[in-house]
Amino acid sequence: MERKAPLSLMVGGQTYKVHASVPEPTLRRLAGVVDQRIRELVPAGKPVPPTAILLAAVALANDLEEERSKRAALEAQSRDLMRRLLARIDEALEEGAEGPGEGAPLEDAKPGEV
Repeated sequence: MERKAPLSLMVGGQTYKVHASVPEPTLRRLAGVVDQRIRELVPAGKPVPPTAILLAAVALANDLEEERSKRAALEAQSRDLMRRLLARIDEALEEGAEGPGEGAPLEDAKPGEV
């Protein structure tokens, strides 16, 4: 596999030459996200100190952690909802299998009675 020429990215007013395995449009989009965060931290026309780049990276890492936490909570809520829904479906199926006045639930039935 031949090595591609480095890609020039402008972030925080500096040009960086990078080699990456991600597609160029993706890399440019991500660099734009970082650059936007830096611009939120540094007033327009001011030089970007290295600490601003660090703060931008920490802010983005914090955003990522918050989103992961939200996703995990949503996944747990979805699992709980699915468990409750399946329990209700099981109850409905058991009631339907008993029929009107037929007696014991399926788990109490003896082999051959179902």
